Amino acid sequence: MGFFTEAWARYDAEVVVQATPEQIFDVFEDAESWVTWAPPIQSVEWTSPRPFGVGTTRTVTMSGGMIGHEEFIAWERGRHMAFRFTETNIPMTTAFGEDYRVTDLGDGSCRVHWTMAMEPTGPNAIVLRLFGWVLRRVLQHMLNRFRDYVAARYGRAQAA
Repeated sequence: MGFFTEAWARYDAEVVVQATPEQIFDVFEDAESWVTWAPPIQSVEWTSPRPFGVGTTRTVTMSGGMIGHEEFIAWERGRHMAFRFTETNIPMTTAFGEDYRVTDLGDGSCRVHWTMAMEPTGPNAIVLRLFGWVLRRVLQHMLNRFRDYVAARYGRAQAA
């Protein structure tokens, strides 16, 4: 888990979602939802049976034909999940992971904090050094889409 604070490239996004921690994790566990709120993702296949937890695996297919095999390294339903890539067919990083933390605000809403961390290879490091600010904005945009997707799914209006 130290990778998420020590990685060469680290990007964070945060949003308040009008949902319970359980509803947020219901969306995280729904393979089809990822395709809706995270446009680079084309498909998600859970390759481990429920209940999900540390050691759970899944395969994610992304735009451009990239396929990532993931292993969950943290799982506290309703609070925290994190995964790392164990293998990809297009090696763009030597290490990659995502960390999602959910904080129940006690008023029917939660704060979701998303960290994406990576150790890029070769020219990817140069691109991230120059255009990392774009990735940060894209991450926030996707998390905003997640917020809106959850609100629509559970019929909850967003706070102004």
